[in-house]
Amino acid sequence: MRIIPAIDIIEGKCVRLSKGDYNTKIIYNENPLEVAKMFEAHGIKYLHLVDLDGAKSSKIINHKILEEIASKTTLKIDFGGGLKSDADLKIAFESGANQITGGSIAVKNREVFEKWIAHYGPEKIILGADANNEKVAVSGWLEDSNEDLIPFIKYYQSKGIQYVICTDIAKDGMLGGPSFDLYKKIINQCSVTSSAVEKLSEANGLKLIASGGISTFDELPKLAEMGCEGTIIGKAIYEHKISMKQLENFILNH
Repeated sequence: MRIIPAIDIIEGKCVRLSKGDYNTKIIYNENPLEVAKMFEAHGIKYLHLVDLDGAKSSKIINHKILEEIASKTTLKIDFGGGLKSDADLKIAFESGANQITGGSIAVKNREVFEKWIAHYGPEKIILGADANNEKVAVSGWLEDSNEDLIPFIKYYQSKGIQYVICTDIAKDGMLGGPSFDLYKKIINQCSVTSSAVEKLSEANGLKLIASGGISTFDELPKLAEMGCEGTIIGKAIYEHKISMKQLENFILNH
């Protein structure tokens, strides 16, 4: 299972929110590159970079930070937040994103999102399936859609999507543990080979990336055992609930 630390950006600074609420913003570092370099120094290979300004304004904003981290570290970055147009996507990839995550666009403009999957390929496009009571949330989580989570994921699987980041918004930034039951349900219902966890990594299988609520190191082996392909960790790192040494050891031993 891949360990993917998160850096969320508002006004160029590394922040965290609780339940996606912009009023709960805590600034952890003024320099996101410094944070990314610290991750890299501890053996981290992946980074989840979220442009929260972009998510709010529906267009890419913080691509300069993406470019800086991509050019000054070896981290493979998945980038999301406000990507709504072909031009946004072009900027993200040209700025060094390894993958992009589309959430709101996948709900509000299926035609465009499906075109991206076809054009860039499923290894480059991640479906951001963020949920509130198993309904997909959009616009930086500022609104709920009427889309049911599991049929939504299944629909995009039929269009070629493999990578899915699922955040249970009620858990995000709360350090109360991840949504094990929700992830189990998704893996069971959306995996092509739902009975065989070891086959999840096959080309047509679901690569589920758990996100939101991670609070202790012990939760990571559980998510791995369940069949999650990756897990995104944010506040637990910044609040020192999980140490970089623990993550380093996990990566070495898995």
